Amino acid sequence: MANLKALKGQGHFPTLFMAFLYFDMSFMVWTMLGPLSTEIAEALAKGGFIITAGQKATLLSLPILSGAILRILLGFGVDKLGAKVTALMAQAVVIASLTTAYILGDHITYNILLVVALGLGFAGASFAVALPQAGQWYPPKLQGVVLGIAGAGNIGVVLDFLFAPKIAQYFGWYSVFGVGAAMATLVFIAYLFLAKDAPKEVYTPRPKKVKDYLKLLGDKDTWWFNLFYAVSFGGFVGFAGYMKVYLMNTYQADMSSFGINVFNEPNVKVIAGYFGALTIFAGAVLRPVGGNIADKIGGVKALYFFYGAVALLVALTALVQLPFYIAILVLFLIMANLGMANGAVFQLVPQRFGKDIGIMTGLVGCAGGLGGTALIKTLGWSKGAFNGYTEGFLIFAAVVVIAIVGLSMVKTRWRTTWGVAAGGRI
Repeated sequence: MANLKALKGQGHFPTLFMAFLYFDMSFMVWTMLGPLSTEIAEALAKGGFIITAGQKATLLSLPILSGAILRILLGFGVDKLGAKVTALMAQAVVIASLTTAYILGDHITYNILLVVALGLGFAGASFAVALPQAGQWYPPKLQGVVLGIAGAGNIGVVLDFLFAPKIAQYFGWYSVFGVGAAMATLVFIAYLFLAKDAPKEVYTPRPKKVKDYLKLLGDKDTWWFNLFYAVSFGGFVGFAGYMKVYLMNTYQADMSSFGINVFNEPNVKVIAGYFGALTIFAGAVLRPVGGNIADKIGGVKALYFFYGAVALLVALTALVQLPFYIAILVLFLIMANLGMANGAVFQLVPQRFGKDIGIMTGLVGCAGGLGGTALIKTLGWSKGAFNGYTEGFLIFAAVVVIAIVGLSMVKTRWRTTWGVAAGGRI
């Protein structure tokens, strides 16, 4: 609360607010295909196209993949064109993609949906624009609270799961894209008039060059952080994107019964959205908690705990056919620990790469998106090849174990080298 009060009279509040709104709206759009996956598959089937498990995974993973790569591209855009121009250009692509899906509606083809999915990646890349633009206006001592406010957009994926299936139920799946296009247009207009780039007397730009990225890619610690974030954020966004598909394929009868008995809601797709929102909510809101825990006990020790819990719970999900209510609890805990692990990773990154945090945010963020893409594709492959998710979950659990082994390999070196002067607990 003290930090929030310290913002008074500092920086430029309209820009901070618009950075939050832009990122929140963008994150909601970025993950929009996930909660609509069943409805889209049904619409394609009516047109004679029966989507396979692998094709569905490809569709859901494309926004995550393009968003990961575009984070670096938009980072260069912020340096060369300014954050505001870059944001407006990216938002225009997103609005065009949403509008295309809405206009074509039930007549859309799978291939056009793939193009739309690529366009939605520009929304996922907003992380590389909104956070720098907000941070440029404020002094170093306020960066934590400022970036926390601007980066609170993860909650957008929860809104997707809560409202998208219900809108689709009454107005058709494509109407969700129409609503998204309208909201994105309103944000575009507000951003155009309210957001401002920080003047030179407030912020001195230090444009990043390709060689700066290459230099950091030559540092082995960069790759360790890429792995750790590919597991934590990749796990979070991957499970979030695939959650409805998994629930519909595994617990459809249970959710249908629950919906009728509790919500008087016979539409199982809507109920799947509610339960998806519940599990994803944990990861979306607990990221700051993970950062706080890491501050107190050290980022490495915190990641041991979070990754260990994820590995055990994912293996349990893979090997045991859990009752529906237990499965939801386990998924909730998996997402909670992945969300907290995100915060713990970024408790460590600024201590190791404080002078290059902008570049590292782009690189590590890209790795997180690539991790999410790989997880969705792995789950889709598992369903298509084995008609189940055991193998897909076990592969992810094995990757988490590799990350734990990686922590064991680097912790002593980290604590005795750069950790000595880092200022925080390692």
